[in-house]
Amino acid sequence: MPISLLFLLLLAAPSFISSSPVQDPELVVEEVHRKVNASRRNLGFLSCGTGNPIDDCWRCDSNWEKNRQRLADCAIGFGKHAIGGRDGKIYVVTDSVDDDPVNSKPGTLRYAVIQDEPLWIIFARDMMIKLKEELIMNSFKTIDGRGASVHIAGGPCITIQYVTNIIIHGLNIHDCKQGGNTYVRDSPSHYGRRTMSDGDGVSILGGSHVWIDHCSLSNCHDGLINAIHGSTAITISNNYLTHQNKVMLLGHSDSYTRDKNMQVTIAFNHFGEWLVQRMPSYVVLIRICSVFTHICRCRHGYFHVVNNDYSHWEMYAIGGSAAPTINSQGNRFLAPNDRFNKENWRSEGDLLLNGAFFTPSGAGASSNHARASSLGAIPSSLVSSITAGSGALFCKKGKRC
Repeated sequence: MPISLLFLLLLAAPSFISSSPVQDPELVVEEVHRKVNASRRNLGFLSCGTGNPIDDCWRCDSNWEKNRQRLADCAIGFGKHAIGGRDGKIYVVTDSVDDDPVNSKPGTLRYAVIQDEPLWIIFARDMMIKLKEELIMNSFKTIDGRGASVHIAGGPCITIQYVTNIIIHGLNIHDCKQGGNTYVRDSPSHYGRRTMSDGDGVSILGGSHVWIDHCSLSNCHDGLINAIHGSTAITISNNYLTHQNKVMLLGHSDSYTRDKNMQVTIAFNHFGEWLVQRMPSYVVLIRICSVFTHICRCRHGYFHVVNNDYSHWEMYAIGGSAAPTINSQGNRFLAPNDRFNKENWRSEGDLLLNGAFFTPSGAGASSNHARASSLGAIPSSLVSSITAGSGALFCKKGKRC
């Protein structure tokens, strides 16, 4: 079957699906802080809360397994309206095999994610899924790994391309490879030939209303989480990211101005050991750029980086290009012992350890940034405890997760 006209139109005109940016992103930042502060106020001796407003929304519920779709109401930040498959049926993946990217079998993960109707996708048992080609998702889907140990590994991984309302929660995504130059189905009625994929853990191209939460990501061919081509309304939260050269790319290129509409919240993540490039970024580090190219970058858009733990990095933790607005608040930065790798860029209220330091520069010094930064995130001294549960959780049915 040849590539359909509809597929070509979607590639040429991603605006069919992409979302308009929030006109005043500072209001979203303020709402994040209100929810963080509300969770902190509810802490007490008899409370199961953590001060993390996402987790406190659902993890205290011992019946979470019967109330799975409640999770869709727990996001914060720019991706808070990502409902995934909340309004659809629960679909149980029973088969870990992925040997045909065009004619997938019922019961497989690929069969579930390409369906046209909303679905909340869960797993019957622990699974190791090696995808034959990239997993191209359809709109209004949730992949919920709670209650099982689910690994997407050893092949191409997840692609969110020109679709909307996606939630990915509780997966172990690692050792992702390049794929492509073959046919892949993206809906029940259409498939087409794909070019070579980059080998990202999660690749978001022109996607909107996307929430990636409590995943463990490591050791992929290109990046762990990349968002490009006008993607927006994204929250990346509670993830554990390790063992990676290029970690996170937000923005396609300096010349791709559609990414000016990109708005991303990056909250409560733990950026762990053996990370080198492309953590959430601000202004290119000239000293390193004289030796390396394509260093860690956020481009053009608005990025709220709040209460993350940067416990290790090899080059730098925050950098970027093309005059983005980065609102960095209440993060914890533990610099490496290498005295040349301690520098980051602008922040407010961040905890700088072992000689880490910032150089104020660029659009981040704007009055809007200063106004938003005056709001209270969780104190950076508490970040290591609030991110201690980052990554895929071990959730048992009938017990608090």
